[in-house]
This record gives sequence, structure tokens and C-alpha cells, in this order.
Amino acid sequence: MTIYKKIKKTIFFKSTALYVLIITIMVSLNGYSQKIVNSPTSSKKVPQKVMEKVFNEIKTPYKYGVIFKHPDSTQLIDSPTIFRKNKKWYMTYILYDGRGYETWLAESNNLLDWKTNGKILSFSENTWDANQKAGYVSLVDIQWGGNYEVAKFEDKYWMSYLGGNSKGYEAGVLGVGMANTNELETAKEWNTLKKPVLLPKDAEARWFENKTIYKSLVIHDKKKLTGHPFVMYYNAKGETANYESIGMAVSDNMVKWERFGNEPVITKNKGICGDAQIAKFNNLYIMFYFGAFWKPKAFERFACSYDLVNWTDWQGDDLVNPSTEFDKEYAHKPWVIKWKGTVYHFYNAVSDHGRVIALATSKDLKK
Repeated sequence: MTIYKKIKKTIFFKSTALYVLIITIMVSLNGYSQKIVNSPTSSKKVPQKVMEKVFNEIKTPYKYGVIFKHPDSTQLIDSPTIFRKNKKWYMTYILYDGRGYETWLAESNNLLDWKTNGKILSFSENTWDANQKAGYVSLVDIQWGGNYEVAKFEDKYWMSYLGGNSKGYEAGVLGVGMANTNELETAKEWNTLKKPVLLPKDAEARWFENKTIYKSLVIHDKKKLTGHPFVMYYNAKGETANYESIGMAVSDNMVKWERFGNEPVITKNKGICGDAQIAKFNNLYIMFYFGAFWKPKAFERFACSYDLVNWTDWQGDDLVNPSTEFDKEYAHKPWVIKWKGTVYHFYNAVSDHGRVIALATSKDLKK
């Protein structure tokens, strides 16, 4: 090898090492280390025929109706998360009372009849999340038609939540907090970490998330397709991107989170794409999410992926959209499961009758 080639090769490896060092440098923010992880460059698309097969599997043409209102029906409820424990179904939901969000727990024996148990994330004083605690249970089984039980990590159940200290509807600076508990099915206050794990003003915040971060979902990826066991999807808005897109973060311990990639994984560059839920169907991953205002009102959509990173968006009919008296304004914010051969699509319905939890199914359960 000539001297010139040796020098050139040395420069290349040193430059590469410097680049890797730069993109992986850790910055201590909010008490938790953060960085941006580069995403894979492969982008295998899901074929149209496969997308159609998925649509036929998950579609829910029968609207069962409103299945849950908060005992005080003047309050606005939102964002159901459904899971199962000890042969009983549970639902966390968030409630807005004019001050901010709190998180509540309900239960059911049959997925149709629900009763509230009480609060699990409440307002506090002099904390970063004093007036906003909108929680979403983490590590729910993602297998389509699976058991829908919640996995523990370090002998605790976990929840990510939208947090903030300003009063009002999604007011002020909002970020992601984490909470945990030993008692999943009890209406008991969860333990929250003292500091947020993601904020829009973090140094690593990307262009599409540096204004506000909204709802989050954390799943356990046993295959570690991203190189990490825990994956978070969240919708966010940027200072120059005045619309909501869905981005990713990853973690090895549920506390320290690293942003994944430089771009959103789902966006329309207008309106809202948000509130992701993930299901594993055969060799595919399905992302249920809602869209709003890039066409009229709010409606339910889906996308598919082979690797949890690169998503093929469905171009066909909505899964659920406004069509009845109880959801004529918005039909959005999905949680979808398949149980004993029937698909249950829970969603937030908005109309003159209030903001409630409604259900659409793959079979007509009213017969």
C-alpha cells in the first residue's frame, strides 16, 4: 500500500470515528441522559395486496355505540388504553376538568359494560407536571389476538404520560413523564419520576417536535429491531412545523430515552397524525393512529411496517370516521384489539352530546 493510500485510509477512519463520536455524544438534560440514534436506511414497503389483507382483518364496520361516560358526564374524557389482568378488562382514560388532565381507571367483565374505579394520576403542587398528567399504560401485549396483559420491567408496571405545569387545555410546555406502580388494577396513585424524560426544548429535540409533545405509547420490542428493547411513539408539533407528526424514541431502562432518527415516521405535513397504537400481526406491525384536519374532521387510520421504523401508510377507506349522532364531530384516538374472533375498536367520540368513549366492532354485537 502506498504512503498516499495509507494517509487517505487513516484520515477516513479518523473522520468516521469523529462522526460516530459526535452523533452519539450524551447530553445530560432533565436529569436523564439523551441522544439521537440514527435510524436504519432500509425502507421496505408493504405491498398493496398485504395492506388490503390487513384492512380486511382489522376493519370494524359496525358501530356499537357509546360504551363509557365518566360519572360526571360534564367532564371530557379521552384516550382509552385497554388491557387485561386476572380475567378482567381494565381501561385507563384521561379526564379534562377545566384545569388540566388527570388519569383514571375503569374496569369491565365483557369489554362492553364499564365502571370507573378512581384516579391513578392526580394534580400535584409545585412540580413540573402539577396541572397535566395524561397517562397511557406501557408494555401492553402487542400480539394481535393475544392476551393483552401488561408486562413488568424491574418488577414494576410502567406508564408514560403527558405532563405540564400550566393550567388549561394542553396549555404551556408539555413533555413526557414516566410513572410506575406495583398494583396495576387498583385505583391508587402511581409513582412519578421527579423530572420529565422528553421535553420539546431539549437540545436534541428535532424540528417537528420542538414546540409541544403530546400523547405517547411505549411497547416492548423483544426482537430489538431498533437495537433497544423499549420503543416509544409520540405525536408532537414543531416551531416551524405547525402540525402534529409521529416520532420515535428508544430506551434500555424505561428512564433514559434517546430520540430515534431525524424525521417523523408518520406525517402529512399538515393537520394531525397522532396517538399511535402498535399491534403485531404475523410478520407485520400495524400502527393504528388518528388523522385530523388534513381532510375534514377527525378519523381513524393505519400504517404497516416490517421493522417498526419504516411505515407504509394505508391509502384506502378510514377505519372509523364521523357518521353517527354520537361521533358526528370527531371519531379518533384508537385502541384496537381482537378478542375471541371479534375486533373491538375503542375510540374517542365527540359531538353535541359530549366527549365519550365509543366502540366499533367487526361483528354486529347488537344482534
